[in-house]
Amino acid sequence: MKILMLNYEFPPIGGGAGHAHRCLLDEYSRRADMQVDVLTSHPGTGLVIEAFAPNIRIFKVGIRKKNMHYWTRPEIVEWLWKARRLHVKLLSENAYHLCHAFFAFPTGWLCWRTAGQLPYILSLRGSDVPGYNVRLGLDYALLAGLFRRIWSGASLIAANSRGLCQLAKRFMPNLDIAVIPNGVDTRCYHPAPQRKTGGPINLLSVGRLIARKRIDWLIDAVGVAVQKGLDVRLTIVGEGNLLAELRKKAVDLNLSDRVVLMGLVGRQQMPEVYRANDIFVMASQHEGMSNAMLEAIASGLPVVTTPCEGAEELIGDNGILVAYPDAQEFAAAVSAIMTDPNKYDAMSKAGRAIAETFSWSAVARQYIDHYEHLMR
Repeated sequence: MKILMLNYEFPPIGGGAGHAHRCLLDEYSRRADMQVDVLTSHPGTGLVIEAFAPNIRIFKVGIRKKNMHYWTRPEIVEWLWKARRLHVKLLSENAYHLCHAFFAFPTGWLCWRTAGQLPYILSLRGSDVPGYNVRLGLDYALLAGLFRRIWSGASLIAANSRGLCQLAKRFMPNLDIAVIPNGVDTRCYHPAPQRKTGGPINLLSVGRLIARKRIDWLIDAVGVAVQKGLDVRLTIVGEGNLLAELRKKAVDLNLSDRVVLMGLVGRQQMPEVYRANDIFVMASQHEGMSNAMLEAIASGLPVVTTPCEGAEELIGDNGILVAYPDAQEFAAAVSAIMTDPNKYDAMSKAGRAIAETFSWSAVARQYIDHYEHLMR
């Protein structure tokens, strides 16, 4: 089978969707019966063509990106304008069986325009679902009609969590929407051989430093935990447009010795980062399915998080959901986990068991089953 995949962001641009796409390509690279072309972007000028694997080519359209983890409207328009021409060229030169778009918009718009030539499927990732991103409220209202046409024209729509599926169904209640979750490499991400005892409580948060992640509240919550007598340290991994603001907040709250903003950390170093910490914390307003949370629970970390899409699939006996913006409840949850070694160990094992039910090979198999069904 020959597949054309589209994603307007791909590492190093973007966040979880680009990472998930790359992991899916890793699985596809092991299949001799597949050929895949990917149309995406890169920070720079011109067209870059990379051989991801013998059976996978990546076509990267150069974009004048100002921030690797934040898209402006002019940047999206620039990518659509440049990618549109290459998309048409690829269709004319290759006999693809179908098109697979990550994000219904902007990426899915290209597939919708050529639906008469090639059927397409959509992978909903989060910000392409109305109601997900508060910053895009006006965009959702203005583009609602176009969104409905793009979604209606798809041969398959798949959300990456039940929560995101429910949010999508509020927008178009009559559509059938499948759920194909993210995966995690449980060989790479695994618990430390022996958990440390004593010393400070090491909290870890991983994600883009953007408003939707509510990292500022995590810093506030650390301040409350310190006031309650907890010896906590918060390590924040990620980049984004709020980096300087968050650093200033930590200084203003006299927490600069307890809050460490590491910036971007290479994928190869991340397994050790997870294993060096005690609890994974997240305060996102919305998520599809958090890759970072999957990696954390695979690494044996209990989780303290606010409720959001995807949490119901990943949080059971392995974590505690706290109400936003109740920082007192956050501190109490951290204390409850760390003061009871038996509770900690039980949560760690429960999280690992959950993570082992999510694999990228299973994700790839689900998509391939859909590909084959559409081809038949």
